[in-house]
Amino acid sequence: MELVSVRSCVLQFVNIFLLLLLFLIGAIFDESARKDDEVFRLAVADLNLNNEILETEKITISVEFVDGNNPFQAVQEACELMNRGILALVSSIGCMSAGSLQTLADAMHIPHLFIQRSPAGTPRSACPPTSRAAGTDDYTLMVRPPVYLNEVIMQVVSEYSWQKFIVFYDSDFDIRGIEDFLDRTSQQGMDVSLQKVESNINMMITSLFRTMRVEELHRYRDTLRRAVLFMSPATAKAFITEVVETNLVAFDCHWILINEEISDYDLQELVMKSIGRLTLVRQTFPMPQNTTQRCVKHNHRINTSLCDPKNPKAQQLEITNRYIYDTVLLLANTFHRKLEDRKWHSMASLSCIRKNSKPWQGGKSMLDTVKKFGVSGLTSFLEFTDNGTNPNIFFEILGTNYGEDRGRGLATWDPVHGLNGTLTDRKLENNMRGVVLRVVTVLEEPFVMVSENVLGKPKKYQGFSIDVLDALSNYLGFKYEIYVAPDHKYGSLQPDGQWNGLMGELVFKRADVGLSALTITPERESVVDFTTRYMDYSVGVLLRKAERTVDMFACLAPFDLSLWACIAGTVLLVGILVYLLNWLNPPRLPMGSVSSTTLYNSMWFVYGSFVQQGGEVPYTTLATRMMMGVWWMFALIVISSYTANLAAFLTITRIENSIQSLQDLSKQTELPYGTVLDSAVYDQVRSKAMNPFERDPMYSQMWRMINRTGGADNNVEESKEGVRKVKYGRFGFVWDAAVLEYVANNDEDCSFYTVSSSAPDRGYGIAMQHGSPYRDIFSQRILELQQNGDMDILKLKWWPRDSPCDLYSSVQTRQHGNALDIHSFAGVFCVLAAGVVLSCLIAMVESWWSRRKGSRDDKEIDLEHLHRRVNSLCTEDESPHKQFSTSSVDLTPLDMDALPAARQALEQISDFRNTHITTTTFIPEQIQTLSRSLSAKAAAGFSTGFGSSGGGVLQDHRTGGVGPFRQRAPNGGFFRSPIKTMSSIPYQPTGPGPNFGYGNDPDRGTSI
Repeated sequence: MELVSVRSCVLQFVNIFLLLLLFLIGAIFDESARKDDEVFRLAVADLNLNNEILETEKITISVEFVDGNNPFQAVQEACELMNRGILALVSSIGCMSAGSLQTLADAMHIPHLFIQRSPAGTPRSACPPTSRAAGTDDYTLMVRPPVYLNEVIMQVVSEYSWQKFIVFYDSDFDIRGIEDFLDRTSQQGMDVSLQKVESNINMMITSLFRTMRVEELHRYRDTLRRAVLFMSPATAKAFITEVVETNLVAFDCHWILINEEISDYDLQELVMKSIGRLTLVRQTFPMPQNTTQRCVKHNHRINTSLCDPKNPKAQQLEITNRYIYDTVLLLANTFHRKLEDRKWHSMASLSCIRKNSKPWQGGKSMLDTVKKFGVSGLTSFLEFTDNGTNPNIFFEILGTNYGEDRGRGLATWDPVHGLNGTLTDRKLENNMRGVVLRVVTVLEEPFVMVSENVLGKPKKYQGFSIDVLDALSNYLGFKYEIYVAPDHKYGSLQPDGQWNGLMGELVFKRADVGLSALTITPERESVVDFTTRYMDYSVGVLLRKAERTVDMFACLAPFDLSLWACIAGTVLLVGILVYLLNWLNPPRLPMGSVSSTTLYNSMWFVYGSFVQQGGEVPYTTLATRMMMGVWWMFALIVISSYTANLAAFLTITRIENSIQSLQDLSKQTELPYGTVLDSAVYDQVRSKAMNPFERDPMYSQMWRMINRTGGADNNVEESKEGVRKVKYGRFGFVWDAAVLEYVANNDEDCSFYTVSSSAPDRGYGIAMQHGSPYRDIFSQRILELQQNGDMDILKLKWWPRDSPCDLYSSVQTRQHGNALDIHSFAGVFCVLAAGVVLSCLIAMVESWWSRRKGSRDDKEIDLEHLHRRVNSLCTEDESPHKQFSTSSVDLTPLDMDALPAARQALEQISDFRNTHITTTTFIPEQIQTLSRSLSAKAAAGFSTGFGSSGGGVLQDHRTGGVGPFRQRAPNGGFFRSPIKTMSSIPYQPTGPGPNFGYGNDPDRGTSI
């Protein structure tokens, strides 16, 4: 009886102990993994509250944080936990500390559930194996499956048929983890480059731009078209942002990012920041679609904050968090199994310091139970193979294509079945019959224009883009309805995050297709899909041609003003020199000469010879002739040069515009220019100007002009307004080069010319909704139109080669030859008119002056001058050696009516310069000695032709007496002497001789 009572007491004590049994689990986490500790505690709390696995038993925990790179600290903390009597050790650290814990767990026989954590979220690399003594058991279980990144990335690259690409990896990634992948690519002949991404990505890319030459930078950009990224999501987002902003990647790039730790939130951000094509490879966990089935796993209900995919907390779970939660479930299930089998081994306090410390006796049994049973949880199903690894792993391959805002599931991969699905683009059928597309557009010449607008009927449209759409419609069989965007804009991202214009119609699913002069930009590709480009795009500027100014004095253009001044001064100087030379050495003028060498005559002669009209002043001295010979040579060269240069000036336009490129436009500030506010061109100039790595400052200078006063001064609301500003003002309109060329081609006055960049950097495309099934088939057909030349035919319809206007000449060109017009000679006619008017004025002044002088001093002459002239002639007559020419005789003032035989020989000659004196010359044979008797005749007086009122006598030129010529009038009559007395001059014959009787003829005679 006593024995029975003792046994019953023991059983009751055991039952009470079992009812109050507490299971202690130790945990060692990396000090940066605070979220692991949070999920670990949440899992323990769920188990203790639900009583679904453990009814009365409770789990207690003891958690320590260590430095992941300090194995000694990890071992020390693990020993402390073992002293507290833990039944299992859970660790979430890196491979370095995990190896030390594995050795300790093997020595103490403590089951160690190791959850590998990669530093800073980088892709995992396989931990190196830990050496152990032969025959010893491995008490470490790898909760996370082995690393299969080498196999997955090799399968993906082979599926895409890549032969050349670059591998980027961040500084925390262990490059030894992809040695197998690099070896296999090398064996298959792939060209693979490696580059480490530093923590300071901005400095890294800056150094690339600073150290690389332009050619090297172009080759580097070409290498970046295909890239594989082994980096954390945070590093990948920063790296993609930098390379996109610095224009290192183009729209045809394709990048692959592989990392098990990519959340849905990271996926969305990566897609938004990237351009081109992006493929993401991440670990996934097959889960039922039903939320109830997700959260209820056999006999345990998981916390809904972790199992509901719509819960924000569940969306932020890392993969290590999921494995930690399932590890706690697995240990609780193991404890439950051990209690049911009644094979529980009490836990004694273990000491790692003492040399003779013994391992836990129940460790082997606990380890076998953990391996034997699995559990369903957040990682689908957690179980272990005999070698202590988790075989259950699945990879999801997501693909985005040029601006998609979400990844599309392309394929899956697992170690058993390999790749499930295909990564190649599936081809769509070329049949869209019965499909009616709703097309939104913006009017932009010549892409989309209204061709017919009849009231009550739908508008009809024409243009280059409409022709492309019609070609697609005829081939594919679809129909379309077209309408203009409500705000007549292409669309831009508004401050509230919404798109307006044409883009907004596509984003809000009100239209299926967007068509106009719509360029493919990264911002637009982030919200809509684009077909392949159907026409290249480049930025251009529309300028007004320099007009031909009406120059009335174009005849003066061959010579500069300073040269004209020098020529005028030369005419004056040479005229003065000629006068001085004649004054110093007077020429001997022939008898009867009517010319004089006054300053006025010298000037007139020099000017006449300069304009090749000759002169009447004779110059007989050698010095004067030398001077005139040189002057004639000078005049010949000047006139010849003027004639040749005048022809060139009147037939060749020399107006040149300084703006012949976008660089010229950016360097000048006199001509304002701008574009359409918030347009694609506006954004392009702004993005390139704000880029710190832009080597060419052209866009920075353009942005300063365009953004002056916030863009309000130089920008317009629509393109038509910009064209009007160019036509009617001083303005340069920066816009699509194709649109500007059409405007310049179709201007009636041909008053525009265009300047554009030589290399197109993007193109025009057809926009569609995200995920549109028609994008690929449209792109395929556009490529066919380009290959067979149909697209070029459509272009020639709107941009003909034989344009009536010269798009690239900065001046107005003549349409009908180079005939000179009245404007070229208006100045010559003006000079002629001015000369005529001036001559008339001078003639009026001279006439007035002559009448005034004649009324005051009627027929007065300079008597002193006449006296000197008569004395000179008389002196010559008295010379004993005087010989008269038989051909002609110049007579002094005499009345020659007495010489009738000479009437037929009389000839009147010109006036004396500046006087009213005229002479008559006769050639009689009988009067050779006439001049010798002039004085006697004068002394005797004339018998006819004179009145009797005068009584003055003329002083003889030899004796000083008074002679009869003193007051002889120039017309043979009477004149007023200086003393105002009228007198007659008597005539006295000198001797017998023939009676000429010319006194009877009042019309004959010689007058002075």
